Amino acid sequence: MLKDRMKKTGDLKKMKFHIRTFGCQMNENDSERIAGILKAEGAKPSASPEESDLIIINTCAVREKSEEKFYSYLGKMALIKKRKNVVIGVVGCVAQLYKSEILERKPFVDFIIGPDNYNTLSDIVRSDHEEKIISTNWSQTFHDFPPEKIFRKSRVSAYVTVMEGCDNFCSYCIVPYTRGREKFRPMKAILQEVRDLTREGYKETQLLGQNVNSYRDPESGRSFSFLLKEADRVNGVEWIRFITSHPKDFSRDIAEAMSGAEKVCHQLHLPVQSGSSSVLKRMNRGYTRDKYLDIISMLRNLMPDISLSTDIIVGYPGETEEEFQETLSVLDEVRFTNIFSFRYSPRPHTAASRQKDSVPLEKKKKRLIQVQALQKEIQVEFNKSLVGKTMKVLCLGKSKKDPQVYSGRNEGYQVVNFKSSEDFIGRFADVRITSCGPYSLIGEVV
Repeated sequence: MLKDRMKKTGDLKKMKFHIRTFGCQMNENDSERIAGILKAEGAKPSASPEESDLIIINTCAVREKSEEKFYSYLGKMALIKKRKNVVIGVVGCVAQLYKSEILERKPFVDFIIGPDNYNTLSDIVRSDHEEKIISTNWSQTFHDFPPEKIFRKSRVSAYVTVMEGCDNFCSYCIVPYTRGREKFRPMKAILQEVRDLTREGYKETQLLGQNVNSYRDPESGRSFSFLLKEADRVNGVEWIRFITSHPKDFSRDIAEAMSGAEKVCHQLHLPVQSGSSSVLKRMNRGYTRDKYLDIISMLRNLMPDISLSTDIIVGYPGETEEEFQETLSVLDEVRFTNIFSFRYSPRPHTAASRQKDSVPLEKKKKRLIQVQALQKEIQVEFNKSLVGKTMKVLCLGKSKKDPQVYSGRNEGYQVVNFKSSEDFIGRFADVRITSCGPYSLIGEVV
């Protein structure tokens, strides 16, 4: 047992901790859990690593750039360790992927913990750190975490985990190797957390998983569409969202559950990755361009007001100019409200990493610029069409750029900034849109 070989000397009640998070919503949610574990032991959060006794870096390995950012940040932490006695831990996907390699590259790191092992954190932090500790075992079943211990950043919008891992093995994707295979949380625990959050005053619940569409209740076998309907019935919940979906598993019953629900937002992130069926086949995505467009058509028939976002990868091995143009044409046809776009980079263990990375870097850069330029035009056009309309906005806080301006999101998950003499944080506001940019809307409270 890990705890049997650790000499416990540290007192968490005397420690200040700082968590730096890289990556997706799953990582953000994990950091909230980690903070909750430490606070339950008496440790106190710190605003900066310089003021801390414990620095935890929660990592993302989905893209090469995320790793580069992590190692750059880790180098800065080494300078802090030279000046003071501080414990440094690396957790998350990079920790799971590279394990002892991190310690070989950065010997000042004290411990490594994978995403399935946060239950070992307290014992590891309390150890004397004379021996480097690696905790990266896999669990076959969903390891539930007491929701009341989660130290949530927001008092308005909350993540609720429904599943972890992925079984799809898309040829470019490292998630099955860093997050493991699919594990589903019992539906009764999910719904209880939604009810508890509502009683605590949360306005929005975001159901979270690597591929929520594949969810099956481990106790009853009921599907994600049933979960959506049950969550919609919770008294007091106002907005429900879910991320992330996979087109291969997105069924009509999920779309009908969305359209028939009162509180499920008409907003969906549905990663297409490429507009070319031949590239999608090489990616092992399990759908074609036409199948994806059929899903979009179904969604818009059921919910004409639905807001759609997506992910795009350019420069996948073997991507021809013709295949790339098909991606541009999908953007032009669907006209997403927002996209996240990236250059392909090979990830360890994946099928694509064993292929030649045949598209030159300069061509990848050029294609990414083209994608982002087209999407910017689409967003400007769409946002201009919203000027003059009044919409419901959930205020999440004040703008980072201007403390006199409040910032929130509408049902379509677009950023809306507005001035108000009244404090709207944590509340809904009716906002009339007066102007816009490509990435946000500007308005005034009605």
